[in-house]
Amino acid sequence: MKVTVVGQGYVGLPLAITSSQAGFTVNGLDNNFQKVEVLKSGKSLIEDLSDEIIKKSVDSKHYLPTTDQSVISDSEVVLICVPTPLDSSHKPDLTALISAVTTVGENLKRGALVIVESTIEPGTCRNILLPILLKESGLKLSDFELAYSPERIDPTNKKWGISNTPKLVAGLTDSAANRAKEFYGKFIDSITICSSLEIAETAKLLENSFRLVNISFINELAIFCQKIGIDISEVISAAATKPYGFMTFYPSVGVGGHCIPVDPIYLANAAKAVGAPSRFIELADKINQEMPGYFVGRAEEKLGGLKDKRVLVVGVSYKPNVADVRESPVEALIAGLKHKGAQVSWHDDLVKAWNGENSVAISSDFDLAIIATPHDYLDLTKLGDVPILNTRGSI
Repeated sequence: MKVTVVGQGYVGLPLAITSSQAGFTVNGLDNNFQKVEVLKSGKSLIEDLSDEIIKKSVDSKHYLPTTDQSVISDSEVVLICVPTPLDSSHKPDLTALISAVTTVGENLKRGALVIVESTIEPGTCRNILLPILLKESGLKLSDFELAYSPERIDPTNKKWGISNTPKLVAGLTDSAANRAKEFYGKFIDSITICSSLEIAETAKLLENSFRLVNISFINELAIFCQKIGIDISEVISAAATKPYGFMTFYPSVGVGGHCIPVDPIYLANAAKAVGAPSRFIELADKINQEMPGYFVGRAEEKLGGLKDKRVLVVGVSYKPNVADVRESPVEALIAGLKHKGAQVSWHDDLVKAWNGENSVAISSDFDLAIIATPHDYLDLTKLGDVPILNTRGSI
């Protein structure tokens, strides 16, 4: 069976490699020529896949990185794994998804199964994507099948990967759902079929809205703990001794990445459209966006003012041990520090270059170091006697 995975990022690339290892011939389609050339050379673009794995997959001819959209017309299964971010107004942005679905429709083979993995509002598959596929392909509804299976990728997670993370699937028809389950079943251990596309779409939004609400709550609690002089880390550890009814979440400068700060806004937007309340999400989003400003204030208090103070921000990616800076709250932290007059540098050997600036070395030549994203490789002893503000704690 020939498969095309549209989008070769943190979701599409692992999916393409894993499905190629299961015996499928997989086209890794991306419109970024430079990215495709890197993959063709056997180099990895993400932390979870080594260069060796990419090279072996390319050499085997089971994985074929390409910018050639015509490969879709020769594929029995087409998976769409493109970003669905927020726009400049903090609203859902389906530009990349609609473009990808249009391209798939223009090249769709009769009898093919199209599976969308991108995060979307409930009703998007049925009401927006399906009409595009019908129009662009010129096919009838009975000529192809459409399914939805939300991605569950957690970069650098050593315990849960594609194969052992339970998978949700749903289809426009029972046949589409069963075909999707059969496809994923070649390389994923546990698969659950949802009764409708909308159930699966909403389940994905629930997963990450749950995380945003709880992380925002912990961030508020961390502020309280700092005010009364106790360590939030010890509070969490103590509460976690309860063997039921509690789940650990940890404070930070705010959540980032392509899921937690984004997916809940898709759910809130859908709720607003039908007149349903989403007050928890709205408050959690507000708290999350306020956290960088809170730590700017903490830094100002620590130094008695920030004007002309040399501040080093350590770690700028959205989570430890990855180079992904999408929706990173550290961007707002740096902007806030600069607004107060600080001379801000940042260190992150994984990111290296970002927003027209380059990573600097960790040293003792600063008035304050703010630990924003604690990568495992960091050697904070190089700071010497520089005062440290750790966004992961409360003291």
